Amino acid sequence: MENEYAKHEDNYLDIYQSKGYTAGFHFKEGHLIGNESSETYQPEDLHIVAEHRYEGMSNPSDMSILYVVETNKGEKGTMLLGYGPNADLELSEFFNAIPKSQISDKANINLDDSK
Repeated sequence: MENEYAKHEDNYLDIYQSKGYTAGFHFKEGHLIGNESSETYQPEDLHIVAEHRYEGMSNPSDMSILYVVETNKGEKGTMLLGYGPNADLELSEFFNAIPKSQISDKANINLDDSK
């Protein structure tokens, strides 16, 4: 059965934004920073509540991962990272440092029974 969601990051971003995951983040000097709130976060301050991996249609080495996150300060949003040969190693290590106990699929739209 084909997934009702398209296999492109933009489609997933739109869906998660409609579900309240509207915060944007950027990475600077070892911290994830809320674009609007300017709050700074360390890995232990984040919960990954869904993730989606993508491979480029025309170039399989164009790989990315969409993290859907909730923070300990109530922000809910997304962060898109490259992975594979084009990855930002420092940012990848930051997300890899999020404690495993704080990673779940609780907001994964592919597992949502209420679609």
